[in-house]
Amino acid sequence: MPDTLAAIQNLSVWAVLALIVVVALVLHWVLHSLVLGRLRALAEATATEWPRVLVGRRVFDRAALTLQGIVVLAQARVWLAPGEVVRAVLEVGAKAWIVLFATLTAFALLDGIGDFVRSTERGRQLPLRGIFQSIKLAGAIMAGVLIVSALIGQSPLILLSGLGAMTAVLMLVFKDPIMGLVAGIQLSVNDMLRVGDWLEMPKYGADGDVIDIGLTTVKVRNWDNTITTIPTYALIADSFKNWRGMSESGGRRIKRAVMIDATSVRFLERADLEHLHRSRLLAEYLETKLNEIEQYNRELGVDLSTPIDGRRLTNIGTFRAYLTAYLLAHPKIHKGMTLMVRQLAPSADGIPMELYCFTNTTRWIEYESIQSDIFDHIFAVLPEFGLRMHQSPTGYDMRQIGRIPETRS
Repeated sequence: MPDTLAAIQNLSVWAVLALIVVVALVLHWVLHSLVLGRLRALAEATATEWPRVLVGRRVFDRAALTLQGIVVLAQARVWLAPGEVVRAVLEVGAKAWIVLFATLTAFALLDGIGDFVRSTERGRQLPLRGIFQSIKLAGAIMAGVLIVSALIGQSPLILLSGLGAMTAVLMLVFKDPIMGLVAGIQLSVNDMLRVGDWLEMPKYGADGDVIDIGLTTVKVRNWDNTITTIPTYALIADSFKNWRGMSESGGRRIKRAVMIDATSVRFLERADLEHLHRSRLLAEYLETKLNEIEQYNRELGVDLSTPIDGRRLTNIGTFRAYLTAYLLAHPKIHKGMTLMVRQLAPSADGIPMELYCFTNTTRWIEYESIQSDIFDHIFAVLPEFGLRMHQSPTGYDMRQIGRIPETRS
């Protein structure tokens, strides 16, 4: 009789297990073939972006697997008596299954949110990837604790209290992710760096566009198409240059000097003035300046027979005025930003005549083309003012000196 009861009991357990398996398989077919298939069709048909993102990231698939684990756990508790070994095994397996796929569902949902946010103009500028990676790391740790607690049949609080004693070890192991998390939050809150910004950080050899801001690293595609990886926390600990302000301002600075040979600087003669007066850019300046100088010299009764008395126009000063007028008339120079031509302190390399202005575009190729065109013109127009570029003697110059014919007394 006891053997008969045991056989009946074993048969009932197997019948319950068969029922649980059948229900799980039917539920799996209904969810994945009918429900999820219908959701995919609706997502493809809608004009809204986020349903397609969620389907693409398999959020609903993982949620369905989580639901299947919940159904298996519920069936085990309904159909099997407490204390049954089979029930205990099913409960432990179902709990681990639920925690695992619930965590994966949350991760997929975060990825979907990230994809949706990055599809917007503002979202592409936010360093969300590092923050989401931090959340995933914390979620994975908690999921691991819950799964282990389910396997050993202990409360998660016991494991967490044990982990408290390992805080120092955990801080050492997860030092980079923790520092990266803090740095990522600071970068995001203070709007210090965005994906797409031009970052320059010579310490790490980085000079190019930011292509990724992660939990522990920031990737920069340099202008030579190499990739530089920078620790995220280094952007907080060290200084870097972000060229975003230049890009958003609408103008890029030209700050370059032309070196003038000091021996070519002189006063302008009448013939020079007549020649330069034909220039549209200089005509008004020359008339105004000559009237001002003439009135000044007349009021002081200056003897103009000697060049060291009174005021006179110089070729380098007139050249500086010409460059200012030329830049003001240039269609590619930004008129709403600083524009000036200044003379810097002379040196052994000549007299620097510096142009300080901004182009009306920030595109690199266009900027370089505009700057080159301006200086091409400057080099060509220098002789019109009787000025020469300073240039250190070359081998060619030395050979020319040897070819100078000797003069006979």
